[in-house]
Amino acid sequence: VLITQVDGVDAKQLREIADQLKEKMGSGVVILVSPGEANVSLVASVSENLTRRYHAGNIIKELARIVGGGGGGRPDFAQAGGKEPAKVGEALKRAEEIIRQAK
Repeated sequence: VLITQVDGVDAKQLREIADQLKEKMGSGVVILVSPGEANVSLVASVSENLTRRYHAGNIIKELARIVGGGGGGRPDFAQAGGKEPAKVGEALKRAEEIIRQAK
């Protein structure tokens, strides 16, 4: 499991980074959050063998609400945006809680 903040990238770059990390991990969950000056991008990527336990779309929906946005996606990949970059820390903390509770 990798949950982290990535600074200075746009939503497309964040997706690419998440895909690369998941590929290197083989099996895992990657949750990346990138705050901008006035917005936030979020991405969750889950390897196929873990989608019964961790649903990327549900994780991202919950995190997006924290940062004042919305989004969603499939069990294996989801993305969202928000308008409250000041709440990135809170979103990262919640992501850790979600993963811990699903184990």
